[in-house]
Amino acid sequence: MTTLGADEWAGMDLSVRRGNDHDPSWFSGLSNLEEHYDMIIVGAGISGCVFAERGSRELGLKSLIIDKRDHIGGNCYDFINKHGFRVSQYGVHLFHTKFDRVWEYVNKFGEWMPYEHRVKGKVDVGEGYKIVPIPPSQKTVNDLFHANVTSEEEMERWLDARRVANDDPKNGEESALTRSGPELYEAIFKHYTKKQWDKWPEELDASVLARIPVRTNTDDRYFSDPHQALPKHGYTRVFENMIMSDPNITVRLNVDFFKERANLPKGNLTVFTGPIDAYYASQGLPKLEYRSLRFFEEYHEPEADGAKSPHPGFYQPCLQLNYPGPEVEYTRIVEYKHKPNQPEEARKAKGTVIFKEYSCDHGEPYYPVPNPANRELFEKYQKLAASEPGVCFVGRLASYKYFNMDQAFLNALETFGEVKGKGVLKRTELGEGDGPK
Repeated sequence: MTTLGADEWAGMDLSVRRGNDHDPSWFSGLSNLEEHYDMIIVGAGISGCVFAERGSRELGLKSLIIDKRDHIGGNCYDFINKHGFRVSQYGVHLFHTKFDRVWEYVNKFGEWMPYEHRVKGKVDVGEGYKIVPIPPSQKTVNDLFHANVTSEEEMERWLDARRVANDDPKNGEESALTRSGPELYEAIFKHYTKKQWDKWPEELDASVLARIPVRTNTDDRYFSDPHQALPKHGYTRVFENMIMSDPNITVRLNVDFFKERANLPKGNLTVFTGPIDAYYASQGLPKLEYRSLRFFEEYHEPEADGAKSPHPGFYQPCLQLNYPGPEVEYTRIVEYKHKPNQPEEARKAKGTVIFKEYSCDHGEPYYPVPNPANRELFEKYQKLAASEPGVCFVGRLASYKYFNMDQAFLNALETFGEVKGKGVLKRTELGEGDGPK
C-alpha cells in the first residue's frame, strides 16, 4: 500500500526546474514596493494574471501580485525536469475550448500547436487486461464485451438494453446506471469513483455521475471542442508573456497573504483568487471539503534490459492511461514524453518519466466535493463575500467550483469586465468542468 504522507511532493523530483524565466525582484519579499497600488492581487495563476494584464492594458492600472508559492502560473505551472522532459507539477493540463474569446486571448501570449487528447483505460473484465478508449465508445464495448456494434444505432440499442430506467436517481450509482448500464458501470466507473472520491458512488450525489460520458460513435478524442492545443513552449511561458515585461505589474513570490496582510501596501481593490473559506477562517465556519492529488515519479528506459517494448521509447501507448479497477491504488499514469511540445532532445531520449497519480483528502485543493453540506456552507461564504468591501473574489477556489482552463480564463475576463464596468454584466454559462479525468 502506498503511504500518502504529509509531504505532498515526496513522490516527485523537484530538484531541477528549468526552462522558465523570472525577474530576480520576484523573490525580494516586500522590499522596494510602492506605498499604493490600484490592485493587490492574491494569486499568480490564471485569474490573478488575467486581472493584472487586463488592468494594465485596458485601464493603465498598477498591480501587485503576491503568491505563497515560488512560481507563477498556478496549477498550470510546468518546467523542464532533470531528465529534460517538460512536466507539470500539479498534474497534466490540456487546453481545449469552444469559446472564441478565450482562444483569441491566449493566442496573444504564445505560440500554440494542435493537440487532441486521447485517454485509454487498462481494464480487466475477466479476460486479462485490455487497453480501450475512455470515454467508452463502440470500440470499448466491442473489445470488453464482444458487443459487435458497428453503428451509432447499434450502440444506442446496446446501451438501451442495459440502462436502468430511473427518472429520479437518488445517488451516484443510480445516476450512472441510467447512463451506462451495469457492465460499463462496474468496469469503468464504480471503482474509479471510489479511488477518486474515497466514497462509493451510492454515497455521492447523483449529480457527480450524472454527466459521465458514454459515446455512441467511434470518436476517441477526450474533448470535442473546436480549439484544442498545447503551448509550444509550455504553460509557464504563457504567464510570463502576460505579466513579466509590463512595468505596471509587480510580482512577489513566497509571500503568504494571511501572514503578511498587515504589511502589504495599500490598494484600491484586493483581488482574492484563493480558497474562499481560507479568507474567512477567523469567522469560525467549517472548512469546505476538497480532494487533492499525489504524484509518484518513476524514470524508465523501456529497452534498457534488451526486452522488446511494444511502445519503443515509451512506457505506455499514450499520454494518459487510466486504471479504473480496484487492483491498483492509483487512478492513472501520465507519461509526458507523448506531449508534442516536448523539447526535441526529450522526444529522442531513450528514457522516459511517468507519474502515478493518487487521490487523497489532504494537500493542495483540486476538486470541490459536491454534496448538500458543502453547497450550503459555500452559500454562507458567498453571502459574506458579497458584502466584503473592496474585495473581488474570482477563480475556481473562490467560486468553490472546478473550472477547466478555458473556463477559468473566461471567468476571469468576465469578472474583470464587471469590475471595470462597476456592475454585473451578463455572464456566460460555463457549465461543469471536466473534473477528475
